Amino acid sequence: MALGLNGVIIKIYQPQKIIKMENYLEIFTNTVIGMANYQWRQIVFDVPWNENWFWGLTIVSLGVWALELLFPWRKNQKAFRRDFWLDWIYMYLNFFIFQIGLFGLYDILGSIFNSFGITSTSFALISKDAIPTWAFILIFFILNDFVQWFTHVLLHKYEFLWKFHKVHHSVKEMGFAAHLRYHWMENIFYKPLKTLAVMILVGAEPEQAFFIHFFAVLIGHLNHANIRITWGPLKYIFNNSVMHLYHHVKALPEGRNHGINFGISLSLWDYIFKTNYVPEDSGTIELGFPEDEKFPQSLWGQIIYGFGKKK
Repeated sequence: MALGLNGVIIKIYQPQKIIKMENYLEIFTNTVIGMANYQWRQIVFDVPWNENWFWGLTIVSLGVWALELLFPWRKNQKAFRRDFWLDWIYMYLNFFIFQIGLFGLYDILGSIFNSFGITSTSFALISKDAIPTWAFILIFFILNDFVQWFTHVLLHKYEFLWKFHKVHHSVKEMGFAAHLRYHWMENIFYKPLKTLAVMILVGAEPEQAFFIHFFAVLIGHLNHANIRITWGPLKYIFNNSVMHLYHHVKALPEGRNHGINFGISLSLWDYIFKTNYVPEDSGTIELGFPEDEKFPQSLWGQIIYGFGKKK
């Protein structure tokens, strides 16, 4: 089994076979072929509906886009906003294409751990059999979100990480698809930390992980959408489009040089650690970062950005 970057469990081959493999190139090749085949099977409806990320992502994206058109927050923003199609391409690249190669790398690491007798449940502090299913799911969701919040803070704090995260902040007009505009290196930063945290606390993802991750995708789309959402009193728990728009503000408030509003699905971490900031909700702020006019505009330029020396 292999655990996808988006959380879905893909049954490609058995762990025992991975452990016995000595040729890591063979492991990588088999995984890449298996994942490419699985991605294609999603497109042609050859996987269960509750595992079909391709069409699930497409339907949710079209639905949130429809809400943008019906209830636009920034009414002067065009339906096909700036970089609209670029962000659509990023959605599929990051969720499907880039994932194929990364799976190969993760399976090599998995085989190394397995060779030392380390499995996903080796360090688990909580057994899913010891608590109700709903509690296990809730713990997993909260843990997963906190790790992403913490990683997000690191992406802003350290320059060598920020240079990759700039791709996400190069958005100049916000819309739902900007949610998945990010540098492929971010998968490499996020996934190991998430996997380690899950292994230490709960051992493995719950069977309902698909729905949990998809809920996070929906929240992320809504947070980036051109729709004014605050959730009322629940704004102190769930992230929202007003709060997240200020995360992308070009001119950061004084004393907040490393950013604000780092929440992914939940906003409560920002309120707990005092990184929240929402002075108004007009939605008219300028987005980006200093000197973003020099940032690559092409897809290829952004894909290779962050490597090599600064000119």
